[in-house]
Amino acid sequence: TSSLFTRRDVIVVASVSAIYGLGSPEEYRSKMVLLERGNFYDLDDVLRGLVKIQYVRNDYQLNRGTFRVRGDVLEVHPAYQDTVYRVSLFGDEVESISEVDGLTGEVLRELDVLTVYPATHFVTDEDRLAVAIKNIESEMEGRVAELQEEGKVLEAYRLRQRTMYDLEMMRELGYTSGIENYSRHLDGRPPGSTPYTLLDYFPDDYVTFVDESHITLPQITGMYKGDRSRKTTLVEFGFRLPSALDNRPLKWEEFLLKTNQLVFVSATPGPYELENSGQIVEQIIRPTGLVDPQVEVRPTKNQIDDLLNEVAKRVEHGERVLITTLTIRMAEDLTDYLLEHKVKARYMHANIETLDRIQIIRGLRTGEFDVLVGINLLREGLDLPEVTLVAILDADKEGFLRGERALIQTIGRAARNVNGRVIMYADKETDAMRAAIGETNRRREIQIAYNERNNIRPRTIQKGVSDILIAAEARGLYRTERKRAARETPRDPEELQTLIADLQAEMLAAAEDLKFEYAAKLRDEIKDLERQLQEVAS
Repeated sequence: TSSLFTRRDVIVVASVSAIYGLGSPEEYRSKMVLLERGNFYDLDDVLRGLVKIQYVRNDYQLNRGTFRVRGDVLEVHPAYQDTVYRVSLFGDEVESISEVDGLTGEVLRELDVLTVYPATHFVTDEDRLAVAIKNIESEMEGRVAELQEEGKVLEAYRLRQRTMYDLEMMRELGYTSGIENYSRHLDGRPPGSTPYTLLDYFPDDYVTFVDESHITLPQITGMYKGDRSRKTTLVEFGFRLPSALDNRPLKWEEFLLKTNQLVFVSATPGPYELENSGQIVEQIIRPTGLVDPQVEVRPTKNQIDDLLNEVAKRVEHGERVLITTLTIRMAEDLTDYLLEHKVKARYMHANIETLDRIQIIRGLRTGEFDVLVGINLLREGLDLPEVTLVAILDADKEGFLRGERALIQTIGRAARNVNGRVIMYADKETDAMRAAIGETNRRREIQIAYNERNNIRPRTIQKGVSDILIAAEARGLYRTERKRAARETPRDPEELQTLIADLQAEMLAAAEDLKFEYAAKLRDEIKDLERQLQEVAS
C-alpha cells in the first residue's frame, strides 16, 4: 500500500482477500512520518511520531515494524519492506538518509526524502480514537443488556471482559489485537456501509486482472455470505460486538463499483465473463508451439487393465501420468491397486495439506513416482512438462467434476509436453464431453495451422523444479523447528505453566482471528504440555 501512494509503476498480486476490510486510506496516508535531508527535527518528536503509527522501539534487534536509536543515528525497519532506513543527525539536522541491508548493513542507496508509513492499516488520531472508544462502550452496554435479557449471562460477561480489555489496550497503546473488528467505529462509518479495502488504495485509473476468473468470480460472490455466517456466530456467543459484522469483505455489487477496468483471464470463461465483456480476445497460440492434446474416448470395460498398459508405456520412456477419479475413496483404492502392480503411484486430494501437496507435485516431477491420482486438484495452475498422459475415469458421469469447463481444464494438463495425450473412459458421450472435445479440437486445428504457416516445431516446456523445492524445504524446516521446540520444552513446573499460559493466549487470539486450524494445533500442543506438567508434578 505504501508503494501505491508513492509511485505509478506498481503491480499488486493478491488473492480474493483483497476485498476484505482495511483501514481508511486517507488516515493511513495522513499518519506518515516525513524526514528530509537538511531539515531540522526534534528527535523526541520523531520518535513519538513513530510510536503513534504503531512502531516499537527495540534497541537490540531490528525487526519489521521497529526502530532503534544509537547516538545520533536513527534506524527504522518499515513494516512493509525488507530493507532498513538509517537517518544520521548532526544535532537536530538530518545529515544523511540511507537505505541499508538489514542483515549486512551495506548501504544500498542514498535518499533525500524518507517517508515512513504506519506499521498497521488501522491507525487513527487521538480525537477520533476517543470518540470511537466512547461509541464502542455505548454499543457494548447495549449489547450486554440484550444478552442479559435473553438469559445469556456467560455471553454477556465474556463480551464485557473482551471489549473492556480491547478498549484499555487502545487507550494505552492505540492498538489491540483484532482492532479491525472495531473498524466501523474507528473510520466513523455508519452501520452497514461499505468497508475500505485494498482496492481503495489504488488510483482511479487502475486495471484489475482476474486470473482463472471462472473460479475467482464465484469466490468473490460467496465471500460475504461466508464471512457473515462466521461473524454472526461470534456475535451470538458474545465474542464480538455486532459492529464486527461491518468488518467484512465486499459484496459483489460493491466489488464491481470499485473496479472500473476489469480484464478476465480464463481458459474456460464462465457465463458472466462472456455476457459482460466488451471485447473477447482468444490466446490460443503458445510461444513454444505446443498444441492441445489429442483426446480419445475408450469404453469403461476393462478400463483399469487398459490404463495399466498405457501407464507402462509412459513409465518405460521416463514420462509421467495423471489420473482423475470422482471420489477420494476411488483415488485411494486406485493408488493401492497401482502399487500392488509395481507402479510407483501417489494420490492427492483436498484432505492433504497444501504444503504436502507441493511435496507430492515435486515428487512427481523429480521422478520419485510416476503416476499421480487425484480428483479436482489436477486442474488449474498445474504446469507439469513431464506429464504425457491424462486419464479421465468415468468421464460420462456429467456433473461438477465432469462438466465442460472441468474437462477442458483437465485436458489442458496434457498440453505441456509434445507427446501429451488424453484418454477419457466412458460408455456414452455426454454433452459436456462433446463440447470439451470439440473445443479442444478447434483450438488444436488453429494451433497446427499456425505452426505450419510459420514453420514452428513444437517443443516441450522447460521448467525448473526450484520453486517447488523452496516450498518443500520450507515444509521440512517447519517440521524440524517443531521437533526442536518439542525437545527443548522446559522441565521446570513454573516454566511449563508459563509456556502453557502463553500458548493458551495465542490459541484464543488465533480463534478470535478465525484461524481455527492453527488454534486447534495449539490446543493439541497445550494438552501435551499439560500431560508433561502432571508427570513432572507427580
